[in-house]
Amino acid sequence: MTDLSACAQSSGPGERGAVLLIAHGSRRPEANADLVRLAGLLANDPEFDIIETSYLELATPDIPTGGRRCVARGATTVRMLPYFLSAGAHVVEDLEAHRTELSAEFPQVRFELCPHLGLHPLMVEIVRQRLREIAPAN
Repeated sequence: MTDLSACAQSSGPGERGAVLLIAHGSRRPEANADLVRLAGLLANDPEFDIIETSYLELATPDIPTGGRRCVARGATTVRMLPYFLSAGAHVVEDLEAHRTELSAEFPQVRFELCPHLGLHPLMVEIVRQRLREIAPAN
C-alpha cells in the first residue's frame, strides 16, 4: 500500500507538481461536471501547477489518460486524489493498481495516491451545513 502521508508534502525545487482528481464517474454528465468545477477552483491556487480530472469508470477521461495528461504537461510528481467518501474496493485496490501501472509507464515521475475524502474533520461541518440547507417543513 502507498504511503498516504506523502501527499502532504510540497513539490521540491525543480519539480513540477500535478493533481489528478479522481471520481467514480457517472452516465449523467452533470454529475461528472462537479469534478471539473472543483478542478477549476483548484486551478486558481498557486500551490498546484497542473490540475487534471479523471474517472474510474462510466466517464472520460479515464485514470491512465488523466495521468498521461499530467506527464505531457510536464509533471514530475502527480498527486492522485480520490474524490470518494469511503475506502471501498475502488479506493483500496483499483486506484493503487492504476498508481502502480502509471509508475511503471513513467518511472521518472512520482505518482502518489492521496487519502480519500472520508471522514475528514471538516466533513462533519459539511454535513451539518447541508442539513441546515433544507427548509423546515410547515
